Amino acid sequence: MSLLSDLINLDLTDSTNKIIAEYVWIGGSGMDLRSKARTIDGHVTDPAKLPKWNYDGSSTGQAPGEDSEVILYPQAVFRDPFRRGKNILVMCDAYTPAGEPIPTNKRYEAAKIFSHPDVVAEEPWYGIEQEYTLLQKNVKWPLGWPTGGYPGPQGPYYCGVGADKAFGRDIVDSHYKACLYAGINISGINGEVMPGQWEFQVGPAVGISAGDEVWMARYILERITEIADVVLSFDPKPIEGDWNGAGAHTNYSTKSMRNDGGYEVIKKAIEKLGRRHKEHIAAYGEGNERRLTGKHETADIKSFKWGVANRGASVRVGRDTEREGKGYFEDRRPASNMDPYVVTCMIAETTILGKN
Repeated sequence: MSLLSDLINLDLTDSTNKIIAEYVWIGGSGMDLRSKARTIDGHVTDPAKLPKWNYDGSSTGQAPGEDSEVILYPQAVFRDPFRRGKNILVMCDAYTPAGEPIPTNKRYEAAKIFSHPDVVAEEPWYGIEQEYTLLQKNVKWPLGWPTGGYPGPQGPYYCGVGADKAFGRDIVDSHYKACLYAGINISGINGEVMPGQWEFQVGPAVGISAGDEVWMARYILERITEIADVVLSFDPKPIEGDWNGAGAHTNYSTKSMRNDGGYEVIKKAIEKLGRRHKEHIAAYGEGNERRLTGKHETADIKSFKWGVANRGASVRVGRDTEREGKGYFEDRRPASNMDPYVVTCMIAETTILGKN
């Protein structure tokens, strides 16, 4: 008698040319990820060669019951670290049957920005630092915290090592390897300032691929926490009080910034960001006002300031960039629950296309 684990890990390569494609999309809240699987004939790496598919949008908050069909368009393909073999994960966006993007499809507008000739010429690079918090399933309290109580104050947990400092490392390392297997350009992980909170970094990624990769990395993390019976939270301030919030600091550069003389281009770009501060804040994640207080390595949400090596600024420039006269900057305002399609294209729109 086969064990369930044997069947889950069954290698289909020798028995069929068919593969399993898991279609992944963003639900009605703008943060909930949904997926379902279908059988495909033969190995596929090009999303254009995958069929469109439909789902019941009335069950995801994206369509009325009397006209509930929503169409999935495959946009990016990744290797499946759960089923392995030649099976794939497919990042999709969503459209009406008439071919119009539904309101929660933020990828569509982002793709238009990133296909603009001026943006293409500047080759915008992104590195996104995705913070998140692991919660105990039954009590929705951070992993490693005493139920209804608090651990010792912040200090020993950031990049900490040890059973009393690092909670959930098995989940974090599993996610790291799974993303590498999938083909996501994950560049690192670390424990964060608040215990039970971690970060992974995606990038450098060019243009629209940054959003695709962050969303798929989130999906893989959701699946791993599902297996571990742990709840994943992207709340920007999961615990009130003297505890750090969770952000998604977005590192950014253009070709002009990376070339000689780029520091002047960086300073002009930051000035443009400052002029649209309110518009960016409105698009940088729900509940961000609870995080951007001017404390815990943040700038106050109502003000805009930048500085070199200043983690209390809205935008931080690294010492290396200042010294070399070229490089990148870090927008520290986005919340952990931001939409990477929205944030990345908005930064490009403001700094390259000069939208005021």
